Amino acid sequence: MSEIIKIRPVDKFLSIIERVGNALPHPATLFFMMTLAVLVLSWLTSQIGLQVIHPGTQEIVRPVNLLSADGLERILKGLVGNFAGFAPLGTVLVALLGIGVAEHSGLIGACLRRVVLSSPRALLTPIIVFCGVMSNMASEIGYVLLVPLAGLMFQAAGRHPILGIAAAFAGVSGGYSANLLLGTIDPLLSGLSQEAARIVDPAYIVSPAANWWFMMFSTPLITVLGWWVTEKIVAKRFPDSTDIRIDGAIEPLSAVERRGLKFAMLAGVFLVMLMAWGVIPQDGVLRGEGGDLLHSPLLSGIVAIIFATGALLGIAYGVGAGTIKSDADVIQGMSKSMSTLSTYLVLVFFAAQFVAFFNWTNLGLIFAVEGAELLKGIGLSGIPLFVSFILLTASVNLMMGSASAKWALMAPIFIPMFMLLGYSPELTQAAYRVGDSVTNIISPMMSYFALIIAFLQKYEPKAGIGTIVATMLPYSIVFLCGWILLFMIWMAFGLDLGPGAGLVYPKI
Repeated sequence: MSEIIKIRPVDKFLSIIERVGNALPHPATLFFMMTLAVLVLSWLTSQIGLQVIHPGTQEIVRPVNLLSADGLERILKGLVGNFAGFAPLGTVLVALLGIGVAEHSGLIGACLRRVVLSSPRALLTPIIVFCGVMSNMASEIGYVLLVPLAGLMFQAAGRHPILGIAAAFAGVSGGYSANLLLGTIDPLLSGLSQEAARIVDPAYIVSPAANWWFMMFSTPLITVLGWWVTEKIVAKRFPDSTDIRIDGAIEPLSAVERRGLKFAMLAGVFLVMLMAWGVIPQDGVLRGEGGDLLHSPLLSGIVAIIFATGALLGIAYGVGAGTIKSDADVIQGMSKSMSTLSTYLVLVFFAAQFVAFFNWTNLGLIFAVEGAELLKGIGLSGIPLFVSFILLTASVNLMMGSASAKWALMAPIFIPMFMLLGYSPELTQAAYRVGDSVTNIISPMMSYFALIIAFLQKYEPKAGIGTIVATMLPYSIVFLCGWILLFMIWMAFGLDLGPGAGLVYPKI
């Protein structure tokens, strides 16, 4: 009787959240119901005459009634386009075609076993979280490659695969605005910030590196916090078990597998040399205009590079290991990867409609403007003002998933307002990025939310929205508290956020 395991209050709370969430209808059905709710809300808000003044254009913004004749026509015409044009869909499908070849050939399994056998088991979690954070410089690679691979790596190490998925997802999505390097999102956000700043100061320039120092300091913070949450909270709900190991996962590599890895390594060296040829010269074909790397074919075509790399390395390994003997084996690997996405495709159809309909209604913009007016009316300043802004952004993120689309709406509202209060656009952008990141992992509006459900269901067939929210909520809360604390310290010491990016406006 002395071996009775105590159930902690936090575990009880998370279990309740999971049960309540999973008691909801199937995620696809839930997205359908939320879509219907958006339709009704668009009609209701238009009937009561809700409207706001856009602070950037000074135009009146009203809800768009999707239950009107024009709205119904837009729905009918846009149904297919919403699905086919859903941003993550093409990315996932193309990337997984190449990854499917690598998996079918045995390359991924062999690499995972090599990593697990050669890496300290105790450092697996922080390595996964750190890699998730760093993957953001290459756009969607973390979602489509690292998250599922993390599940396999934890499984191969005898740990629960959902634990690996959670750690990777926390790093990729919860740590979206932490990185040691600049990525594709930095010039996008800085461009929007600059346009918003020029509402007040027509000559103001916001650099893509405006938040670089803050992002660099945030990287070890998110890595350590993600490590702590995984081991101290999430691992209690998904304990290790030898029953979940895959067959032969910890067996040493055979001679033919080592030969296959040599073939794959040679192919990898060739690809690296090919990309170096296109990147290192100032006028390289993989650089952008004027030698720019941030707006280059290398970064904008990262999904195509994932596809080509997965396919070529998989073929090279298969030839060396004898697992690929003809083109039919290659096609079979691609086909097998597609067959696992049936649930995801159904989820995406309904998720795409929900996101598109909500954007059409203008409700996101209206809620953002109302939130800004609320902050202005409270009369906060300094650290309390920006903490409130972070919390507001985190809340808005639950309704609007796209970081760039949301900032395109919020930047013209908050940057001019805060500039008039004496705060720099760079500071407002940094606060926005903190709030935007921490609730990604619990927001159904996040573009890859449906994909994460599909990954979880591979190991827990009954997993649903409740499972994701209950699993990721501790990360969201801890990241929010830790990042706000870092932000407060940053403001208190008046540190620059990036090269030449101070906290005050006008610059002193």
